[in-house]
Amino acid sequence: QVQLVQSGGDSVQAGGSLRLSCAASGDTKSITYVGWFPQAPGKEREGVATISTRADVPFYPASKKGRFAISQDRARNTVYLEINSLTPEDSAMYYCAAATRPVIVWTDPGQYLYWGQGTQVIVSS
Repeated sequence: QVQLVQSGGDSVQAGGSLRLSCAASGDTKSITYVGWFPQAPGKEREGVATISTRADVPFYPASKKGRFAISQDRARNTVYLEINSLTPEDSAMYYCAAATRPVIVWTDPGQYLYWGQGTQVIVSS
């Protein structure tokens, strides 16, 4: 079992930056990937970044590359998502999720087994 506890969401002005945190506990050695999935009201969760925790390799969709940065602190079992140049379109509940198997389609939420409680990001113009 893995537990994920999130923090870092906030209400910010457009153009600002945020760093979201996802701290894992429990059987952390079983984690293979940790991803971030924002969900806006009425929309599905979409993957914006994931990291192979064992190889320390990040993955981004082309549309998000440059503004999103995922990283990890292995000593703290924590994965971070930094979002720069925030726009109102980034407003969403951001969930982190952990997989315990190889991930084939990393943007697919179904590939992840454990989920954090979510942290709210609100960007005003």
